[in-house]
Amino acid sequence: MGADRGTVAYMSDLPPDSPLVRRPLDADALEQALVSPTSWWREVRVVPETASTNADLAALARAGAPEGTLLTTDHQTAGRGRLDRSWEMPPESAVAVSVLVHPRNIEGHRWTWLPLLTGLAAVAAARQAGVKAMLKWPNDLVVDDRKLGGILVERVDTPTGPAAVVGCGINVSVTPEEIDVPNATSLTHEGSPTAERTGLVSEFARAFEALYSAWIKAAGDPQAGVRDSYERVSATLGREVSVLYPDGSTLEGTAVGLDDSGRLQVRHGDEVTAISAGDVTHLRTSA
Repeated sequence: MGADRGTVAYMSDLPPDSPLVRRPLDADALEQALVSPTSWWREVRVVPETASTNADLAALARAGAPEGTLLTTDHQTAGRGRLDRSWEMPPESAVAVSVLVHPRNIEGHRWTWLPLLTGLAAVAAARQAGVKAMLKWPNDLVVDDRKLGGILVERVDTPTGPAAVVGCGINVSVTPEEIDVPNATSLTHEGSPTAERTGLVSEFARAFEALYSAWIKAAGDPQAGVRDSYERVSATLGREVSVLYPDGSTLEGTAVGLDDSGRLQVRHGDEVTAISAGDVTHLRTSA
């Protein structure tokens, strides 16, 4: 998302503590907050600019980086979302963060919970900033159907086995004029008085660590709290939806739940279909 470099962010008449003032991430503060001998986090990397945090972390993973490596940036220039959509941002206006995980003892069909689990961490960060975000299945962070952010999880082969790079992007101070995606929004546009990027990355990381650790301890069983937590903040369940499949066909019905693999269950007539891939559109406001 995004376009021109921000004008609002660098206006001289903004107070220094305004959330619209754009500042570099505080790498030392993130390191101090997250990495310790007893922490799950092993390394925090902050880069001034990159094309894609996911691509960078995947390269580090293939070179042997450990689980618990976090990579973030002040300016992502060629980020990617689901279905190969682009995700861009003006400098210092959004959170772009990627995390390396090695869920080796989790059955492969349960890895599909990773983007949903990551969404819960994004919701926690947004709500800590005062914005009541919810999740549109499978990977969008929304406020009243306006897109606040997104998630992309990619599998990568490493020297110690298969792993996943978990990417999350959240619009922080980007303005409507800077967003070239219809119906998109940001934390400050939604009224957040405390949308500060270093704190948001830290909050996301802490929430992710807690959720991921619990999921691993439960051997990936969604009954151990992840599914219930997701359903409580879902903007999709109970809605009339249209699903556009990769082959161009569509399905319309009511989103009624998630199955054990995190697939969206859509009721149409007397049948319920589990959706594993497709572009979901909300057709009307939930009851």
